[in-house]
Amino acid sequence: MNRVVKRMNQFATWLARGEHPRPQLQRPDWRSLDGTWQFAFDDQARWSRPGSVVFDREIRVPYPPESTASGIGDPRFHPVCWYRTTIDVTPPQGERVLVHFGAIDYEATVWANGELITRHAGGHTPFTADITHTVGPRGKVELTVRAVDDPQDLAQPRGKQDWLESPHDIWYPRTTGIWQTVWLETVPATAIEHLVWIPHLEHWEMGLQIELAGRIEPDMTLRVRLSHEGEILADDRYAVTKRELVRRIAFADPGIDDFRNHLLWSPVHPALIDAVVELWQGDRRIDSVWSYTALRSVGVQGNRFMLNGRPFFLKMVLDQGYWPDTLMAPPDVAALRRDVEHTLALGFNGVRKHQKLEDPRWLFFCDLYGLMVWSEMPSPYRFTTAAVHRLIAEWTAAVRRDISHPCICAWVPLNESWGVPDLPTNPAHRDYVRALYHLTKTLDPTRPTVGNDGWEHVATDLVTIHDYASNPAVLRERYATQESAELVLAHQEPGGRAITLGGFTPHEHPVVLSEFGGIALIEHGATTERDTAWGYSRVYDGEELAGAYEGLLRALHACRGLAGFCYTQLTDTFQERNGLLTAARVPKTDLERIAGATRGKRKAVAMDVDPEV
Repeated sequence: MNRVVKRMNQFATWLARGEHPRPQLQRPDWRSLDGTWQFAFDDQARWSRPGSVVFDREIRVPYPPESTASGIGDPRFHPVCWYRTTIDVTPPQGERVLVHFGAIDYEATVWANGELITRHAGGHTPFTADITHTVGPRGKVELTVRAVDDPQDLAQPRGKQDWLESPHDIWYPRTTGIWQTVWLETVPATAIEHLVWIPHLEHWEMGLQIELAGRIEPDMTLRVRLSHEGEILADDRYAVTKRELVRRIAFADPGIDDFRNHLLWSPVHPALIDAVVELWQGDRRIDSVWSYTALRSVGVQGNRFMLNGRPFFLKMVLDQGYWPDTLMAPPDVAALRRDVEHTLALGFNGVRKHQKLEDPRWLFFCDLYGLMVWSEMPSPYRFTTAAVHRLIAEWTAAVRRDISHPCICAWVPLNESWGVPDLPTNPAHRDYVRALYHLTKTLDPTRPTVGNDGWEHVATDLVTIHDYASNPAVLRERYATQESAELVLAHQEPGGRAITLGGFTPHEHPVVLSEFGGIALIEHGATTERDTAWGYSRVYDGEELAGAYEGLLRALHACRGLAGFCYTQLTDTFQERNGLLTAARVPKTDLERIAGATRGKRKAVAMDVDPEV
């Protein structure tokens, strides 16, 4: 009983850690700046500096002005907007005062007490403003932000944000300006700025890369303590001579699988390793951060996806990360956690986060609960030099932000040839996909990369197919065996596009049905929904939905030519009514029937061992 209570207390402690906006580099002293800010639209771009702006509204940060939760709820075109707030800051004594922005769409300029502090481009990645020298003796700082987001710029990475004034087809309301949390942190003059964990399971080692900010003084050391369920795994100290430190920490290999599995992260056993990293000068501790990591490996071998050196069948769901009242911004941290819990309750072991870089706290809960993630870059829709530069810069920042999360098991820089519409005929488009694939593999050699999800593959570790055939017999015929799947790759175009291009040979690559299903539930008598609601097929009550889902999933679980699947989708998203849950996260049909169908039954045969069976 004491062991059970101890584990429950440990889990509660971990859940509390999930409140921090930067889960893997936490200091205890931080403060959210979310709440009511002054706000102004600047449609004609009249103002270039904060002193002349007329703030005539208030907004609730971090909800975008298009959302009702922001208090504004204006979905029209507004290419420029301004924010202002006044914060109380303890005057720094040899320390630095930092304001962190989770995400601002798209270009941001930040002033503190009227002084220009920083600029940032990229609507989905974080940045930091150092306001130390602007803090006066009274500790008051007026913080002003200008956000520029051209709603019709199709060369800008925008994901599912519509460029038309009203949402159409599969695109949704726009998200302008601040849409992730803004927070304040005071750090030492020399501090731990960034860290990366890279597990090397084949050697039973954990790689660590640390970047320091500030002046490096003599006699500085870095202490790293790793533990699991209270047991110390490593307690090492390294001399600090430069701002960057790279080390590998070797663990004692328990050898026997039962003992190894206790420390390995997987969906059935998401073991996380506590990490405390401290910076010392002599016998004085300068900085201390809490972090976490995990031992696990992901990869491909032949036609199978591999987790921890064993074949693993992916049972994923498409998740777009929108909420009715807050759009791309989550309503709160609890909403992020509930989405993970709903996904697991529906029987899935993974998520394809579609056209969105989600709040890092969602990744934290995926790490904690054991939910695998495909991380996908929001797309631009034109192929231009500007689009290429923008996507590469933001994708590089995204990989840097999220590389340490054990839940991420694949990177997806492009989807369905969006932004590269002429892949079959334009060599430059194909070279771009190859370049993104190899760039991603360079930034992170430890995970599979899907160069262009869905079709027209020219460089990929997994051959992914979007196939919305509604007849289970058709899916079974196409993917029943490895040989039948290869015939699809060679001769069929399920999405109306060729699966491979430019001499790419898909043999000995795992095949994943990364979009299928899309069953829309349209209530009887809902005549307006019949005209406007989107879905790849339709049913008219919860019983029909459960039956149709069970039929599709029975077919896929019988398909030996697949290494996994991803059902479209987790929740209704505006005009798309093909979620298993409503937009309010209410199940549309019997949850246990859906979960049972998702988990299915697969025989454990050679080279196809599902650890969940």
